[in-house]
Amino acid sequence: MSDIKSVLDEASEQMEKALAHLEYELVRVRTGKANPALLDSVMVEAYGSMMGLSSVANITTPDARTLLVQPWDKSTIRAIETAIINSNLGLNPGNDGEVIRINLPPLTEERRKDLLKIAKAMGEDAKVAIRNGRRDANEKIKKLVKEGLAEDEAKNAEAKVQVITDKMSARVEEILAAKEKEIMTV
Repeated sequence: MSDIKSVLDEASEQMEKALAHLEYELVRVRTGKANPALLDSVMVEAYGSMMGLSSVANITTPDARTLLVQPWDKSTIRAIETAIINSNLGLNPGNDGEVIRINLPPLTEERRKDLLKIAKAMGEDAKVAIRNGRRDANEKIKKLVKEGLAEDEAKNAEAKVQVITDKMSARVEEILAAKEKEIMTV
């Protein structure tokens, strides 16, 4: 019985990780509002090594359409600006010698639709990861049957795995619906 519980817990944990990863990835999908998380993937060459932008600067949002990057050390401002330009995020930083301002232009309808496709693809990846968790759990249950677990206990466990899977898939849909609303809001 405790073996089944550990299989169910493991499957649930694997599916939760897929959801957490989806939420993490969706934060990077640009909407109409400025969000410091947009710059999470930017790596800056500073002090002889590659560092995350948040390690060398403070990132704030003074208003809904502006990101303000304030380097801890003014000598890194050029490297930060170059890293933002080279990040393929489509952002155009402005450097005044003290801080870097990034004005986010309003999204076009076409760009919003492209972002929505990207978000839906991320959601589909999360669903695949959830289904992989279900498959792994069901394989472990079948293995337990070979080791002597009763058939009805195995069927009940598989049903519980399916309930968890359905719940997680529904959460993916909720997360995607919220992101779609955020992206399509002008």
